[in-house]
Amino acid sequence: MSEITSRDVHPHLLAVLEQHQARFRVMEHEAMGKCEAVSEIRGTALGQGAKALVCKVKGNGVKQHVLAILAADQQADLSRLATHLGGLKASLASPAEVDELTACVFGAIPPFSFHPALKLVADPLLFERFDEIAFNAGLLEKSIVMDTQDYLRIAQPELVDFRRAE
Repeated sequence: MSEITSRDVHPHLLAVLEQHQARFRVMEHEAMGKCEAVSEIRGTALGQGAKALVCKVKGNGVKQHVLAILAADQQADLSRLATHLGGLKASLASPAEVDELTACVFGAIPPFSFHPALKLVADPLLFERFDEIAFNAGLLEKSIVMDTQDYLRIAQPELVDFRRAE
């Protein structure tokens, strides 16, 4: 994935999607950071939402920042994420780390990594239930709804089952 050279994520994301001929649409709406509220505004199912968590995995000689993507109707199991990546524990990154690694505020992070130190992983359930996924596009007031297969082709996340078991 191409590294971003500015802190303006939204136009960079659009350029990447257009360059790769993705099937997507942009939606403008009231600024929202909560998954439930924004899915209602978008008219999409909660499970279509790509929730982005910036995490730190540590232990066993591992020290890795991870952008972990999962369906918005699921909860993350950070210990499963850490184990899969060879670490002992995982935690959410600080607001300063999130800002440095994504140039976005919490709730606006798209499911794409544009920073070389931020590994992209995604839970496969997000891609199994719907033909399209939806996510905030670098800004709380703009969303993208895009073809699931186009997302997988362009972003190429490592697929990791890290959702909490029911």
